[in-house]
Amino acid sequence: MRQKSLFFLIGVLFGFSQVVLAQKKPRELGVPFGVLPTGPMNAITDVEGVMVGQLTKIEGKDIRTGVTAILPHGGNLFQEKVPAALFVGNGFGKLAGVTQVQELGNIESPIVLTNTLNIAAGIEGIVRYSLSQPGNESIQSVNALVGETNDGFLNDIRGMHLSADEVIQAIQAAKTGPVKEGNVGAGTGTVCFGWKGGIGTASRKLPESMGGYTVGVLVQTNFGGNLQIAGVSVGEKLGKYPFKDTLEKSDGSCMIVVATDAPVLDRNLERIAQRAMMGLAKTGGIASNGSGDYVIAFSTAKGLRIPYRSESGKLETSASLRNDDMTGLFLATIEATEEAIINSLFAAETMIGKEGHRVEALPKEQVLDWIQQATQ
Repeated sequence: MRQKSLFFLIGVLFGFSQVVLAQKKPRELGVPFGVLPTGPMNAITDVEGVMVGQLTKIEGKDIRTGVTAILPHGGNLFQEKVPAALFVGNGFGKLAGVTQVQELGNIESPIVLTNTLNIAAGIEGIVRYSLSQPGNESIQSVNALVGETNDGFLNDIRGMHLSADEVIQAIQAAKTGPVKEGNVGAGTGTVCFGWKGGIGTASRKLPESMGGYTVGVLVQTNFGGNLQIAGVSVGEKLGKYPFKDTLEKSDGSCMIVVATDAPVLDRNLERIAQRAMMGLAKTGGIASNGSGDYVIAFSTAKGLRIPYRSESGKLETSASLRNDDMTGLFLATIEATEEAIINSLFAAETMIGKEGHRVEALPKEQVLDWIQQATQ
C-alpha cells in the first residue's frame, strides 16, 4: 500500500512539475539567449500597436489545427499600409500574396498563418474582413498574405476543417498584450525537431544609444534538424536528428514574422528578414529540401505608413534608418527568432491526433539538466 502511495505521489509531483515547466519560458528556467534584453512581455506584441489573434480547433480524434493572425496595427490596414519585405529561406511552401509584397514593399492586410490546405480559407477570410472595414466600400482588390505549415501528421488536413468565418474570428480576436504559445492557433498540430512544436514568440529591445527600437518575432514551428539549445546538441543527445535512421525525415516548414517599430523601409526590412534565418539555424534547423521556410518582416513606424490615396503630392519624404544603423536590428532579429522557436517547444504539450498519432512534448527537465551542466 505504501509503495502504491509513493508511486502515486511521484506521479502527481512529476505531473505538477511538467505543468510548471510548460507555464514558464525557457529564459525563466535559466536558459541563456544572447546579450540583448527582451521587451516587457518577450513577445511580438512588445512592438507597439502589433496585435495577435488565434483560433484553436481541437475536435474529436482527428482535428488538430487552427489560425494565427498578426495585425501590424489596429486600424484599417488597407487604407494605412505598412512597409514590408519577405525572404524565402527554402521555397517548398505556399505563401499567398508574396509577389505584391515583393513588388510594392508593403502589407495591406492582416497576416494569417494556418495549415497547408486551408490557404484558400485564409485568403477568403482576409478578403471578406478587409472588404467589411469602414472606408473600404469601393475597393475591388485585396492582397491577402497567408502562410502555412503542414500539420497533416496530427490533423486530418485533407478535411480542410477551417472556414473563412473562423479565419475572420481569429482576426477579430487580435489584441495587444501577452501571446499564448505552444499548441494554439496555427501551431496546434505542428511538429518541430521530432517533438511537439507550435506557436512561439520573443522580443528584443535595443539600448537607447542604438535608437531604443523594439524587434518582435512570432513563429509557427513545424520543421526538422538537429535541435540545439544554448549550444547543447539536444537532438543528438535525445536521439532525434536527421539521418540517424533512413526512415526519419527532417522536412517541414517554419513561418517567421518579424515586427519592428524602427523606421525601416522594405529594402532594409528584407535584410532583417534574412537574419531571421540565422536565428533558425542557431536552433539546428537546416531548411531541408521539403521545408517551406519564409520570413515576413514589417515596420510599424507611424511616419512610414503608406496611405491608399495620398493627398501630399507625388514625392515620398519619410525618414528611414541608414545602412550603418542596421546592425543592432540584425542582432535583435537573430536572438528573438532563436528564442521564439525554443519558446514554442517549451510551451507545447504532448498531443495525440489523427489515426492515434502521438507527438511527445520536449523532455524539458532532461534538457534543462544538460544546459545547466554545459553553462556552469
